[in-house]
Amino acid sequence: MAKKQITAQMIVDAALQVIEEQGMDALNARSVAQRCGCSTQPIYLCFANLGQLKQAAVEQMQALYDRYIADEIASNAYPAYKASGMGYIRYAKEHPNFFKYLFMRDRTGESRTEDAYHFRRESKLAKGYGLSDDEADRMHAHMWIYVHGIATMYATNYFDWDWQTVSAMLTEEFMSVKDKLFGGKQ
Repeated sequence: MAKKQITAQMIVDAALQVIEEQGMDALNARSVAQRCGCSTQPIYLCFANLGQLKQAAVEQMQALYDRYIADEIASNAYPAYKASGMGYIRYAKEHPNFFKYLFMRDRTGESRTEDAYHFRRESKLAKGYGLSDDEADRMHAHMWIYVHGIATMYATNYFDWDWQTVSAMLTEEFMSVKDKLFGGKQ
């Protein structure tokens, strides 16, 4: 009988399943091995330690998040800036444990480099509304707080509004903040 070949990608996929279903705290060598149908040995043959496996899983969670944003923008259902917010919320709704890890964990002692990149990317989208760099940064800070609040409510099963309601709320908040901060600057 042929032995089942366990690849690094199979292990990462199993880790993602564990995280998706039970959260990051449930990730350990045994939970992943059980999901793979093997002992823990293949895990440590492919990854030097659990930290490496966790990092590979986080990179895939981040890549999935990036695809959600890109796909929402590419759909042309909303202006690009609004689409990025809708993608953020959709990711939280459809992958709550990934979202919680990426965006709701304690960041004490972590570098903010990756966060700064995403903030700047989204702020550049906001700049498409005739705002200066500083104004776009300020506008995005307000909108990020609002969008993150809605996303957090989805990720924690606080509510489940339909997408039309969420879309209308984002438009209303954007227009309201823009008018309040910049006098409706076009």
